[in-house]
Amino acid sequence: MNLSNTITLSRIFIIPFFMFFAFPLPGAMTNMIPFSVRCIVALVLFVIAELSDLVDGKVARSLNQVTDLGKFLDPIADKLLVTSALLCICAERAIYVWPAMIILIREFAVTGLRAIAASKGNVIAAGKLGKLKTALQTTALTTLLSAKVLGLIYYPLDHIFTIVGDVVMVLAVIMTIVSGIEYFVKNAGVLKETK
Repeated sequence: MNLSNTITLSRIFIIPFFMFFAFPLPGAMTNMIPFSVRCIVALVLFVIAELSDLVDGKVARSLNQVTDLGKFLDPIADKLLVTSALLCICAERAIYVWPAMIILIREFAVTGLRAIAASKGNVIAAGKLGKLKTALQTTALTTLLSAKVLGLIYYPLDHIFTIVGDVVMVLAVIMTIVSGIEYFVKNAGVLKETK
């Protein structure tokens, strides 16, 4: 197990702990951990996980540690983290269910397309729109998670950051749809049956 794959696995390992602190606790457990502590720890864990996503790829390339395992684990870790954050935010406000569904449907569809391409010996690399989509999703999720923490310091910041997070989430959803269409248009040949 090389360093870059260890960093990727650590991101996967962080996710259950992030979810424990980010999800609303059942009634009997609500007073077990103060709300302020849960919000801060969830945000810190999410930021650490996101930073590890930036680090593992750079480490893999700089140390020449790009492996098939890393290519397999990295997108899985990314999707698990985004999915867990989306679910946590949906648990707070039902309004985020539609953006979450659009994002998840696109991720499953593109993952399926990549799997079909891989079975035919082709690799579909992330495009510029896909990378922009990821950046917008991460920014939206980080902003929405930050809103609760900043609201503890100064209440109006919660509303300001929620509005900013909502706007960025709308942009992320638009880019999710656009980049998903781009993947399928550019790689339509992958879906054609070969004899």
